Amino acid sequence: MEIDKLTIEEIKNGYKFDKDINSYVCNSCGRTFEVGEIHPFDGRLFEASRAIKIHLSKEHKDYLKELLYNNSKYNTLTDNQKELLFLIYSDKNDKEIAKTLDISPSTVRHQRFMFREKAKQAKMYLAIYEQVMEKKSHKDEAIIPIHNSATMVDDRYLITEKEREQILKTTFESLSPLKLKTFPKKEKKKVVVLKMISEQLEKGRPYTEKELNEILKEIYDDYVVIRRYLVDYGFMERTNDCTEYWLK
Repeated sequence: MEIDKLTIEEIKNGYKFDKDINSYVCNSCGRTFEVGEIHPFDGRLFEASRAIKIHLSKEHKDYLKELLYNNSKYNTLTDNQKELLFLIYSDKNDKEIAKTLDISPSTVRHQRFMFREKAKQAKMYLAIYEQVMEKKSHKDEAIIPIHNSATMVDDRYLITEKEREQILKTTFESLSPLKLKTFPKKEKKKVVVLKMISEQLEKGRPYTEKELNEILKEIYDDYVVIRRYLVDYGFMERTNDCTEYWLK
């Protein structure tokens, strides 16, 4: 889930509408439902806007849990807060929650109050931030978004759009098809290169090691290095035995 590319409503709903592909896209698994196509479920046919909701109810029925317990760097809730929020969502009263968590009802009420206050703070911050950002006039100076699954968030991710364009121009022989000259040593360049390569892969699709190697070979001869760094930098995950890889 790419938080920076979703509205609050899209995050809550579990899906977004992508105008570029005229499709509804699931936030969790990336499955798409194109407008104009008919999508089958349990022997019945549905148009796209209904099909995405049925998909969510069947494949991601615990979507709130996915939100609460995802490992995004933006999820700063503690384990206790996550558990408490889920119990509140489950429509339990304060006494029931207190008994489950072995705390006092007054502690539960206090935490409810704090959640509400934090939500108000977040609204104010968003209003101020969006007003400031809407006024910006220098696109080249905009910082490119950090991918949600980044494993090491530090200065290497302070990359402007202008820097990104320059890195792409100097490190790749061609952008279509994608051909890398050499894998860079500088961290900022690695981030830009790896992100570009990751965009050549399909979301929600598992790749065998052989399939991934074949794709990466077309981009750069030392595909093993690229494969390792895609995992190290959090663009991809893999099974413990390294037989299967997928985009995070």
